[in-house]
Amino acid sequence: MLKTRIITAIVLLGLFLPALFYLPLMAWAAVMLALTLVCLREWAGFLQLNDTQTRNYLIVSAVTGAGLLGLLQQFGFHWFFYVALKVFAVVTLFWLFMVPVALYLNTFFKHKVLNLFIGWGLMLSLWLALVTAKEVNPFVLLVIISTIWLADSAAYFAGKQFGRHKLAPAISPGKTWEGVAGALLAVALYAVALKMSGTIATWWVLPGLWAVTIAGIYGDLFESFFKRRANLKDSGQFLPGHGGLLDRVDGVIPALPIGMCLLFWFHYWQQVYSF
Repeated sequence: MLKTRIITAIVLLGLFLPALFYLPLMAWAAVMLALTLVCLREWAGFLQLNDTQTRNYLIVSAVTGAGLLGLLQQFGFHWFFYVALKVFAVVTLFWLFMVPVALYLNTFFKHKVLNLFIGWGLMLSLWLALVTAKEVNPFVLLVIISTIWLADSAAYFAGKQFGRHKLAPAISPGKTWEGVAGALLAVALYAVALKMSGTIATWWVLPGLWAVTIAGIYGDLFESFFKRRANLKDSGQFLPGHGGLLDRVDGVIPALPIGMCLLFWFHYWQQVYSF
């Protein structure tokens, strides 16, 4: 199993990096749309939709995505980015205010149709963020995704070694507060390395990446909540040795839109106040 996981990770990295830096925007957007639909298919499994419901769900989503691709090509990136920022703002409010309360109470909306729209909105924001981040600066996308992966790994090892206090035992029994501390420490060292190497020009990268890390933890718990409620170990079998695609991007789903919002507002206030 470990060998399979490593091979899959190497193959994914070998495909992801060239695509990120060399694919034209429209081609990248189309590939990311296809992968987002895979995530949406796995989300439908959490809600235990039947085959017909799942097919219709994906068809509507694919048509919507294709329509946005057409509008991107017709009106250009600036229009697309303007629409995306509005979606990011709404999704950020959702993660900041609704999800923490729902996770604390260990409950969430039980109405299937409402959860369908929630999944649809979250996957839409993920896709918009993947497209806009690449066009703004591919390195931004790489930094945010690597932050989530680094935080996940650090949380796992810190929790394994030092974990004593459960973070959310009713939702994800394996996660601990010590793991969270390990994740934040690892990300802080990553931020220092980025700043000291000159890759990032400002120390604001540290609170920004910490915010992204916390968002990623909420995304992980959010997916675990729905997965546990559906009595599933993995979201799917899309990635050999890793389970579903949603299992690998659960932290990225909130982190990337929130990261794009933070980046936009930082540059906005920097221009206004020149700090």
